[in-house]
Order: sequence, then structure tokens, then C-alpha cells
Amino acid sequence: MQLVLLCGGAGKRLWPLSNDIRSKLFLRLLPAPDGQMESMLSRVYRQLTAAGLDSSALLLAHRSQVNLALRHTEGRLPVLGEPAKRGTFTAAAFAAAYFHARGVGLDEIVCIAPADMFAGENFFHSVASLSDLLLDSEADLAMLGTRPTHPSDQYGYIVPGQQMIRNGKSSYASVARFTEKPDCIGAQQLISRGALWNCGIYAFKLRYMLACMERSDLPLNDKALSSMYDGLPVRSFDEEIAERAERAVVLSYEGEWRDIGSWQVLTNQLANRVIGRGQISGPAHGTHIVNELPYPLHVIGVENIIAAASPDGILVAAKSHAHTIKEQLGALQLRPMHGETSWGSYRVLDAFDHRSLNDILTIRLTVLPDHRLNGHCHGSGLKVWTIVSGLGEVMLNGERFTAISGTVFRIPVDTYHTIRADLEKPLELIEVRLGESLVSSFYKPEA
Repeated sequence: MQLVLLCGGAGKRLWPLSNDIRSKLFLRLLPAPDGQMESMLSRVYRQLTAAGLDSSALLLAHRSQVNLALRHTEGRLPVLGEPAKRGTFTAAAFAAAYFHARGVGLDEIVCIAPADMFAGENFFHSVASLSDLLLDSEADLAMLGTRPTHPSDQYGYIVPGQQMIRNGKSSYASVARFTEKPDCIGAQQLISRGALWNCGIYAFKLRYMLACMERSDLPLNDKALSSMYDGLPVRSFDEEIAERAERAVVLSYEGEWRDIGSWQVLTNQLANRVIGRGQISGPAHGTHIVNELPYPLHVIGVENIIAAASPDGILVAAKSHAHTIKEQLGALQLRPMHGETSWGSYRVLDAFDHRSLNDILTIRLTVLPDHRLNGHCHGSGLKVWTIVSGLGEVMLNGERFTAISGTVFRIPVDTYHTIRADLEKPLELIEVRLGESLVSSFYKPEA
């Protein structure tokens, strides 16, 4: 079985910590077994490895997040870069075309799953069992559903049909129908009929997905599909495949599973009420602070709120209403002011409006040990690097210079430049960019 983890998402429900580059998958907030904190993707990777599925797993992420996905899985899982975000159906089609172009057999079972999940340690053992379930049931689709803990209007529901006997006991059911995010009254009615939360996990044979792609006039080669990606509509797997499948079965997972895509749910998983600089005092039951800024954040006598701060902004909201930040932000083109990359991380310290050729952008860069910035030249403007801490090497047009705390490097136009940190410690530097083109280029997804 080929397992494809979909790493899409716009990164707005957990704003201001998440953004278009660093979505919720990459937030290191969850308690890890070693006492440190891990990201959602790091947790999923750890669980995949424990279940023996890591050798057959593929990550599918937007191309601007490929290096970040590699970093959070220690570079041990292959990552396929999606040209644009066009929904779960298009992502699944892209993965299927990728497998088909590389000679994967038509009867190979492919399983797609969202990477942004929080599940029990045995969850992926159930995912692995979908392969045998699909073959035994001779269904087009096999999926996972979990028992609802409460009537939620944030999840889709699977209404099971006839219960099937496997190994002498009832173990799965046919799918009668799907209901997408009903209101709470409708959710309660569905639960009374035995409905399951839809985990968004689907297993199918490669030939089945290719046939669905042909019906949608999509090419079966990933390069051909990539060339037309930007012009494709946003389509969901649920609507295009699952709801149209003639034969679908569902396996009930009885353990822990939840989507932690909102502050209200995420804070229930945090080990501490305060992460970062800050303090909660007075009657403040249920309140959390998550602060990535170097300034202290105090909450006094306010209950059940989330106070979150990052270079992208500050959010103070009742947890029950914090999810509406996605609608509040709407279609605004927000510039990520901080993020992680394959070589380290960055944070914008100051930026002038783009109104003249003398625009100035100041950034703090952290280069990981034995990593380097991508070498390149700029055609206009000026860069200045000031080394803050650590030890490394700067290359300017082939000449090498030692980078130590306090040294300054002026990088004019048409100068090939890069910097590498030594093997032991991260290298921190302040980069100042002068010039409109240099400032605007930083905010492109490739930056």
C-alpha cells in the first residue's frame, strides 16, 4: 500500500502562529514523548514509523513547503511538490499520476490521508488494515470513521449501512451516505443513527483513481497534469470520488482521533497554559497564552480565551469564537513575517512600505548547523549582513571569509553570495535589504 499524506491548508485557523508557509502542521506546540515539543507532522511521522508505514509513505505539499516538510520528518520521507493548492481531489489525482508515470501497478492500493490529525498511538495500525479490507470487501473505497464524542458541526459524517462480518465478527459496514458538516441538531440525529466522524482517509486501487481522472478529463501523467494545474478548479475528494462511489465500506476506529485545527481544540493538547513569555493571573480558568514574540504578554482575570502572538500579529479571542478568525482574515494577502525553511528560520524585524526605490527590510536569520543559505545573485539594490552569533563561512563571488560575531559583509549587485554555519552551533545574522525589488522578492513563496 502506498500512503499519501496531504499537507495542504492555508494556515489561517491558527493565525497568527500559522501562515501560508508555516501552516498548523509545522507548529511545534504538542508535547513529545521525550519531554520536548513536536509539530503535528513530526508526531504523525513518529507514529507512521512505529506502525511500519514510513517506508511506503509519501508527503504531498505545496512546492513552497517541500523543504519545510522534509525538515519536520528528518528528511526521511519523500515529498512531492504540488504546483498550487487545488483541493484534495486534485492532490490525490496528482499523487496517482505520479505513481502511474513511475510504473506502479494498477492493482496497487493507494491510501490518502490528511497529515493534520491528532490520533492515538495505534491509529496507523488501523490505517494499514484498510488494504486487506479493500481486497476482502471488493469495494471501490475503504475508509476510516471514528465514534463521535459530541455533536459537532465542524466534521463530516459517514452514515453506515449494512454491518459486515469479518473473521467471525462484525468489523466494518457499507456506506449508506455522507453528510458534510451539519448543524448541531442534525449532528445529534446522525449520531443517534450510528454515524461516524469522517477521518478523511480513503483507500482505493490505483486503477480506480485513474478511471475517475479520465472521467474528469485529467491526464494520467504527473508532468502533464502539473502543466495545467494553475487552471484547474478547487475540488474535494469527498464530492468528486467518495460521494459518487458505488461500493464503499467504512471501518470504525474506536481510539482517540480529532482535528486540532482550531485554538479551542489545540489548547486542550498543550502541556502548559503559557508557552513563551507571559503570565496568567487572577480568575482565568481555561485561558492559554502562546507567545512567539520577545515581549511579555499578561492576561489578568479573563477566562476561556486564547492570547496568541507572533510577528504576523496578535489574537485575543474567546476560544469558542476563535475559529472565526479565518473568515475575519478573508482573502487578505498576508505576508508571512516569520517562518521555517530547509536551512533554518527567519523573522522580519522591520519593513518600510513599498513606496520608493529606498525600501528597507530588516530580517533576523538563523542558519542551522552545517546548513547554508541558497546561493544566488541579485540584480539591483544592496544587502548587508551583520553576524550576531555563531561561527561560519561567507562566500562572495568565490572568495571565502570567516563569519564571526560582529563582522559585517556588504553585498552589492551581481555578487554571488551564500553563508554556511559550522558543524556545532546555529549561525545568527541580521540581513538588511535596500531597494524595492529586493524587498518585494523576499515575500515570494520561494523566499
